[in-house]
Amino acid sequence: MELKRIHDYLWEIPQSGGMRVPGRIYANRTMLDTLRNDPSLKQVQNVAHLPGIVGYSLAMPDIHWGYGFPIGGVAAMDVNSGVISPGGVGYDINCGVRLLSIECDKNEIAPKIKMLLAGLFNAIPTGIGSHNAISNISAKQFSRILRDGASEAVSLGYGCEDDLPTIEEGGCLKAAQPENVSHYAKKRGIKQLGTLGSGNHFLEIDYVDEIYDDDIAKTFHLRQNQVVIIIHTGSRGLGHQVCDDYIKVSLQSIQRHGLSLPDRQLACLPIQSKEGGQYIGAMRSAANFAFANRQIIKSITEQVFLQQLKTSPKTLGMRTVYDICHNIAKRERHHHQGENKWVCVHRKGATRAFPPGHEALHADFRETGQPVIIPGDMGTASYVLAGTQKAMDETFGSTCHGAGRRMSRRAAKRQVQGGKLKGQLQKQGIEIRAGSLRGLAEEAPIAYKDVSRVVDVVHNASIARKVARLRPIAVVKG
Repeated sequence: MELKRIHDYLWEIPQSGGMRVPGRIYANRTMLDTLRNDPSLKQVQNVAHLPGIVGYSLAMPDIHWGYGFPIGGVAAMDVNSGVISPGGVGYDINCGVRLLSIECDKNEIAPKIKMLLAGLFNAIPTGIGSHNAISNISAKQFSRILRDGASEAVSLGYGCEDDLPTIEEGGCLKAAQPENVSHYAKKRGIKQLGTLGSGNHFLEIDYVDEIYDDDIAKTFHLRQNQVVIIIHTGSRGLGHQVCDDYIKVSLQSIQRHGLSLPDRQLACLPIQSKEGGQYIGAMRSAANFAFANRQIIKSITEQVFLQQLKTSPKTLGMRTVYDICHNIAKRERHHHQGENKWVCVHRKGATRAFPPGHEALHADFRETGQPVIIPGDMGTASYVLAGTQKAMDETFGSTCHGAGRRMSRRAAKRQVQGGKLKGQLQKQGIEIRAGSLRGLAEEAPIAYKDVSRVVDVVHNASIARKVARLRPIAVVKG
């Protein structure tokens, strides 16, 4: 595949054949060398064939193979002539990250870290099929959660109104349509609120290891050695089922809508079609479930900290720094080729990174840009960044979402024993509890790219700006 260098951190796949736009990959030369024979680059090229795509088929430095779209992929579609692809959103709709901060330093919680970890592991169900953190949600309440997201979780007593402004979209995608979510999807989801799930999902206690921008860090309420908590989970079985249901709908209607695709996994629906509208309504409902799920887990986490530290809410000072989506498609207004244009931006394993001054941001972030949270693997570091105007100009306000896998789960299990990995992490000073040792092996640090190098690419390409680095103390792994 021909790759053209734009600059040291950006490479282009020239438009050819049925491609409607070029492809662009953010990576350094070393990363690119490892990607040359990777199927994810072909997926970038394939996405460029989709009707109504605007600008470029984009990939972030955490790119790896996914269903249809690469994970780490971004594509904006014209809302009138374009399509929406369930595979371009992914199975874990609104898999995302919430960053919490508290008014404690690392050394203050060190003596109680094992008790905190045990409390969190016991209070928040983890692993495949985990359920029943909350068992008294009625069907009507559940429908309101799908419609209203995090605010409905607050009305049910989980967290507070102050959390909502610092959640992307205020914790609710408007015009959700729970009626377009299948009965089976709802059945899977209703017992899974307040659960972490499995795979790469986790809850992590970290501390602020390094500050890169003092002024922005202060605005984000972050300081050196401060304890923070990362919650990484999504829409669980409900989101998976919504994706599965509408992939089937998409596959059945490819010919009827006259779509010619290079890969059936790109099965999609015209945004303006009846089925396209139904998927969008169902996807928004699943996204709202995920917002509510993280809101409930935040509330449970706060209660565990209050109990274990024997302190008051005011003294603990737990706050939501920010909550971001990874797997989502959203209608947004972007400036492209001299005009403001409404597009549907697919971000699959990518993060919104809106710049200072953007109207969608809470007033606290109008001068800094949107907080961007990039988790690494459980043995290294995570990063907090801020959105930039360059991201708005080049990537439809998007950046990377994590380290990105470099090894399949099956390959990781062949090379790593969960018990040994747990011991190694403990020797590094990282306590860990996991739903299973096999699952732990799948998420071994060697299975992931170097998150620091991934973050350096987006920082040096100016599509996000480094603010702080976080180091793990304790991990609850799904």
